[in-house]
Amino acid sequence: MRTAKDWRSLGLKDEEYEAIVKILGREPNDVELGMYSVMWSEHCSYKNSRDVLRTFPTKGPRVLQGPGENAGVVDIGDGLAVCFKIESHNHPSAIEPYQGAATGVGGIIRDIFTMGARPIALLNSLRFGTLDDARARYLFGNVVAGIAGYGNCVGIPTVGGEVGFHPCYRGNPLVNAMCVGLMAAEKIKRGRAAGAGNPVVLAGARTGRDGMHGVTFASEALSAASEERRPAVQVGDPFLEKLLLEACLELIENDAVAGIQDLGGAGLTCAASEMASRGGSGMEIDLDRVPCRETGMTAAEIMLSESQERMLLVVPPEKEEYVHAVFARWGLAASTIGRVTGDGMLRVRMGGKVVAEVPARSLAEDAPVYCPPSREPAYLRAACELDLAEIPDVDEPEQALLVLLRSPNLASKEWVFRQYDYMVRTATVVHPGSDAAVLRIRGSKKGLAMTVDCNARYVYLDPYTGGKIAVVEAARNVACSGGEPLALTDCLNFGNPENPEVYWQFRKAVEGMSVACLAFGTPVVGGNVSFYNEHEGESIYPTPVVGMIGLLEDVEKRCTQSFKAPGNAIVLLGDTCNELGGSEYLAVIHGLVRGKPPALDLEKEKDVQQVVLKAIRLGLLQSAHDLSEGGLAVALAESTFGNLLGAEVELKTAGLRRDSLLFGESQSRVLVSLPQDRLACLQELAGQHQVPLQVLGRTGGDRLKVYLDGRQVINLRVEEMHAAWSKALGRLMK
Repeated sequence: MRTAKDWRSLGLKDEEYEAIVKILGREPNDVELGMYSVMWSEHCSYKNSRDVLRTFPTKGPRVLQGPGENAGVVDIGDGLAVCFKIESHNHPSAIEPYQGAATGVGGIIRDIFTMGARPIALLNSLRFGTLDDARARYLFGNVVAGIAGYGNCVGIPTVGGEVGFHPCYRGNPLVNAMCVGLMAAEKIKRGRAAGAGNPVVLAGARTGRDGMHGVTFASEALSAASEERRPAVQVGDPFLEKLLLEACLELIENDAVAGIQDLGGAGLTCAASEMASRGGSGMEIDLDRVPCRETGMTAAEIMLSESQERMLLVVPPEKEEYVHAVFARWGLAASTIGRVTGDGMLRVRMGGKVVAEVPARSLAEDAPVYCPPSREPAYLRAACELDLAEIPDVDEPEQALLVLLRSPNLASKEWVFRQYDYMVRTATVVHPGSDAAVLRIRGSKKGLAMTVDCNARYVYLDPYTGGKIAVVEAARNVACSGGEPLALTDCLNFGNPENPEVYWQFRKAVEGMSVACLAFGTPVVGGNVSFYNEHEGESIYPTPVVGMIGLLEDVEKRCTQSFKAPGNAIVLLGDTCNELGGSEYLAVIHGLVRGKPPALDLEKEKDVQQVVLKAIRLGLLQSAHDLSEGGLAVALAESTFGNLLGAEVELKTAGLRRDSLLFGESQSRVLVSLPQDRLACLQELAGQHQVPLQVLGRTGGDRLKVYLDGRQVINLRVEEMHAAWSKALGRLMK
């Protein structure tokens, strides 16, 4: 007799088990119960987030595929489309950081080539505890190694990303992987099973016992006992993934695939049920035909295994022999394990017996949808209070700048990206370290700009505004590189949704992101929700990461953040306000995470970005760099590093505090440089859009000199600043 302990141990609630019994009209057997437990987990069903996610704008004139498939697809003209998505692999990386990160990369790559696109770039967004902690250093080092180990071996460049550090991530790091692919717009493939009688082929790695119940592991909070869940972490093989990629793309190119889906979370159960549900069909599979690498595997183990590098394909009957021949030529195991049916049932056989028989849609679509209660967090009112009159203004701006440049959140991430092969395939024309990566599209003048962004401190202090800023900062980074922002994917990392304060953060952040997406015309075409990111009851900062794609019609008209030549005018576009709330300066120099994040006017932001984008396309600018963490002084320093070219600027406080002027993080600001003879054109363009423009000074020399109301407050050699900035992470990781 089954008891509540049986289904509760699998993560199912009592009312969920009752719903399953009602659907089936009987008690589920052990195999079926396991299948429902993974498909109705938070990770697979999005049962706590579906209602909120519906508020995202998901359509647009360029959108060819929005949410609901393996990845989003956006039209970029000339018969081409870009396919992209970001997903989390947080919990596995907390337990086994190398394989957790590596298989996160492998999974997101499969999501892209499953759609028929060739992966061309990888990015990542990472968060860890502070590096004075040995475990944080261990996780950081091994996650980066895992990302590098997989991406480098499979031959896809890792071209960009971001890394942040805060104690809240100590027990629960964030490892979000993004992949971008390029494809012919008419070649989109979808994860749908249609056509009764069509063969179902399983190809790639043989199935083992690794990754069992990985999705249920990802749908619960981490604790000291989580270390015992190490077997839930999958093991990846990037060399096999490369073979699978090439074989699948060959089959798609030759119209030998009717539907295709990778086996990721929940393995064969997820792929089979989702494909059948999307196709309005059923599927019958025979587990005796599944190539296994371990003996004695049970039906439940085969159905729930999350072994990596596997693909499920529905193929036309006349192409079945050809499909097997292609996989054999690439040295891959492949087996026809079943057929599409017309009765809507997912029927699983083993040993000549039916071991599971359930409606496919009930697994893929019929999980209960919850609307958890939400409540403004108790911490928020006190955390948002910040009286600048009680904060001493900066006395030694020069020393404050050096301290900020050494801060792990602002310091160079070269220690990370030098481990990545970002030049493989030789299409990367703007390398990691600028505002956005840029890749050339071969056979075309076009280019793609791409970035990932989120200031979690802002979201912690004001989820609505922080959500908006995550979107517009990503768009600003793309625009500063010369790209027109097209669309985004997101990875929404939050704590336990059953905590009303966490759910309030989630709802408000999505609301803010949606408003910004509508204002910028950048629909959300896919993504991932990652809940239960907490350790021993302590939640992470809410961290909704935005991955943004932009289009350059002419890749030669790209722009980077580094000053290029002496004698150029240095110009600030946008307004600076007395704002220090949520800033890196306030956290590092004063040890405070307080105040409201910077105010954001979406119309002003759009105007600034339009001026920058038009100026780049007109060939006016030689550099452009968005002002974000660290403010103006840090942006000036970063702009000197690429060519070790100094600058001299004159600032006026004009009612502003010195620290707000130098280190405040007011939004909608971009630092640009250009030849003096082009300055009048930029001024005219800014005037047309009513964008404030201030000429700060000019480039030249080997020092950064900053004058404040006529008094020199910073006079540093560029090489000294660069050394402080570039070596900080390496020193901390020794």
